[in-house]
Amino acid sequence: MSKIFPSNKSRFVKDFFVIQLGFSLFAFAIAIVIRANIGATSWAVLEVALAEIFGITPGTGAVVVGAIVLLLALLLREPIGWGTVANILSIGPWEDFYLWVIPELSNNFGIQIIYLCVGIVSMSIGSAIYIGVNAGAGPRDSLMMAIARTTPLDVRASRAIIEISAVLSGWVLGGPLGLGTVLFAICIGPGVQIAFRIFNMDTYSKSDKKL
Repeated sequence: MSKIFPSNKSRFVKDFFVIQLGFSLFAFAIAIVIRANIGATSWAVLEVALAEIFGITPGTGAVVVGAIVLLLALLLREPIGWGTVANILSIGPWEDFYLWVIPELSNNFGIQIIYLCVGIVSMSIGSAIYIGVNAGAGPRDSLMMAIARTTPLDVRASRAIIEISAVLSGWVLGGPLGLGTVLFAICIGPGVQIAFRIFNMDTYSKSDKKL
C-alpha cells in the first residue's frame, strides 16, 4: 500500500522529480490533443466544458475534477499515496502551461492528426513513468479500484463506466467531443502497454492478469 508521507526522504526527492517528468508528459498530451481541435481526451472533454462554463482554465478544471474524483474514492475508503495528491496538484498547472505554449490548429487535418499521435505517444510514456514510481494511483484509477472493490463490477466495467460518464457529461455541457476523442480512447491502451514494455516494467502484465 502506498503512503501519503514517504518514509525514505532521499528516495522521495528522486521519485518526486521522476514523477513530475511523467506528469509533464501526461499534461502535454492532454494539451496537444486539445489544440489539435478534433476532440479532446475523455476527461478533458469534461474539464474544458467546465472551464468554459465557470471562466477558469482547463488545468484548473482538471484540478477541481481530480479533487472531486479523489473525494469519491476516499469516501469508498480507497487507500491513496502521495503520488495521488501530486497527480491532482501537478497535471493541471502543467496542462495550462502547455496550452499557453502550443498553438491551436484548424482546417489542417494532416497536422491535427500528427498532434493527436504525438499526444498518444506522450501520454503513453508519461503514464509509464509516473506509474513506475509506485507512489499511489491517480484519482481516477483510485475511484475505479474503489468501485470494483465495493460493487459487483470488475475493474474493466468500472473504468468503462467512469470514462463514459466523464465523456457524456462533458459533451452534454458543450465539451470538445470529436474524432480525436474516439481515436485517442482506442489507441491509448495499446500505447501504454508498449511503453511499459519499452521501460521493461512488469506492472502492466501483473495488473492485466487481475482484470
